[in-house]
Amino acid sequence: MLDPQGIYDVDEAAVERTLGRSVPGSADGPVLMHAVRGFVDAGSAGDIAVEHLVDEFRVERLVTFDVDQLLDYRSKRATMTFDSDRWADYQAPYLAIDHLTDAEGTGFLLLHGSEPDLQWERVVAGVIQLVERFGVSLVVGIQGIPMGLPHTRPLSLTAHATRPGLVDDYTSWFGSVKVPGSLAALLEYRLGEAGHDALGFTVHVPHYLAQSQYPPATVVALKHTERATGLDLAIPALEEAATDAKIEVEKQVAESAEIAAVVKALEEQYDAFARSVGRPSLLADTTPIPSADELGAEFERFLAQQNGD
Repeated sequence: MLDPQGIYDVDEAAVERTLGRSVPGSADGPVLMHAVRGFVDAGSAGDIAVEHLVDEFRVERLVTFDVDQLLDYRSKRATMTFDSDRWADYQAPYLAIDHLTDAEGTGFLLLHGSEPDLQWERVVAGVIQLVERFGVSLVVGIQGIPMGLPHTRPLSLTAHATRPGLVDDYTSWFGSVKVPGSLAALLEYRLGEAGHDALGFTVHVPHYLAQSQYPPATVVALKHTERATGLDLAIPALEEAATDAKIEVEKQVAESAEIAAVVKALEEQYDAFARSVGRPSLLADTTPIPSADELGAEFERFLAQQNGD
């Protein structure tokens, strides 16, 4: 593997201003959040989180990765604007780590941008170098996955981590399942091998909303991130967008008998499953209950379909 340091540049002055002299291994070190665009992100849960965070908080770029070495531009074509008789704009892809300051003045880091097509191990090794250099205390990832669940019930999530103690309060929805890899998953895996604490929150988004922007999924992910990190991520600023999204979904359901029937069937399935794990419900006395393996198999089939993208 090529030297990971050759794939990123650090703004030393910005690091000095924001982090000062970081102490590797310190429990008081900054949290690193990540939501890298390019794989499965149902409801745009991670994308919305990044947009919210960089809009709400003061941002200073610390690290810039050399995406020209990492991207296949023909598979991930950047957007350009043509205006009458000239090219007027180019939305250049990026991968970067920014320093942000939360609503209470606590600094944290955010890795975001385009998922690399190439050199995953080198990128991950570079991120781990930076985690150690900046004294990162915890790494947290956010994304959404599509599930056969109704929007009329509370959104659930899967929590995963590099050691059990980080997710003891969460129930697993899956057994053992093989899925296509992602940079985020590999990063968490390698961080665990290196002895660093890392966890992720994967929100279960109703599959019929997977291709839409669904802020309620982001709200759930950020609430659990706040709980895990103690950060104040200004979630109330997202509440209006989340409410508007729910209203729009209800409107579309009301206008389509076919969609309403699908939602009703999912409600019955959800409530039967909820009863099976001890949560009371008034619906679905006889609906078959999907097992964790069945839910995992459904997810695996979906991911396999994405593998050709």
